[in-house]
Amino acid sequence: MKLIDVHCHLDGGHYGDIDGLLKRVREAQVEKIIAVGFDLPSSEYCAELSKKYDFVYFTAGFHPTELKNYREGDLEKIAELAQDKKCVAIGEIGLDYHYEDTDKPLQAEVFLKQIKLANELKLPVQIHSRDCAEDMLAVLKENTIESGFLLHCYSHSTEIAKELEKLGAYFSFGGTSTYSGSKKAKRTIAALAGSRLLTETDSPYLPPKSKYGTFPNTPESIGEILANMADIRGVDAESMANDVWANAHTLFKKL
Repeated sequence: MKLIDVHCHLDGGHYGDIDGLLKRVREAQVEKIIAVGFDLPSSEYCAELSKKYDFVYFTAGFHPTELKNYREGDLEKIAELAQDKKCVAIGEIGLDYHYEDTDKPLQAEVFLKQIKLANELKLPVQIHSRDCAEDMLAVLKENTIESGFLLHCYSHSTEIAKELEKLGAYFSFGGTSTYSGSKKAKRTIAALAGSRLLTETDSPYLPPKSKYGTFPNTPESIGEILANMADIRGVDAESMANDVWANAHTLFKKL
């Protein structure tokens, strides 16, 4: 069975021995992982990691809550990174209204600039979207992302998901979808077309049910997340894994 983690964070020193971690990830049948940048230094780190490990790919971009570190000229550096053969997307980018001091105009400005960059480079995007469902839907209706887009760790309603699906969205789900209380995520996983579903861990965050309360979460959790999605959809895990693998390679063409 080929498993894939389309969204994880391997920077920050959370894991100790990164070589040991990635050896265990391969032993857990995770054949490919996408290490996701959230600002310039993390994007550069992910690029370097991808050079060392053949099964590690990466994204480059600015997360909406990390814009305190954003400087003029940074997007040009992101563009340089994104031309690497192993950079599969611009990301993670988007909107996040969770915090009271959110600078919504700045988030929207940088989000749109990065969508434009992705279109120029003919790359898909990985989108972070929290507490902003209506605004996110409006942005994506008004701005075509030409090479496709992923809503990572999808948390909005099933109704919004169906609207986004009409725009060509893909959706990835992580450890929180394995909890019995995650009824909204389970409804959405059941409602979407199988051709739009992907698996992620968002490591080191969001451990699945069997690892509740532990830190760091790791890409080794993908098997549990995949099995849960298969159970929700009433299919066998092998079939679900094959679909997810195909979906990932359809969206992220540089994998």
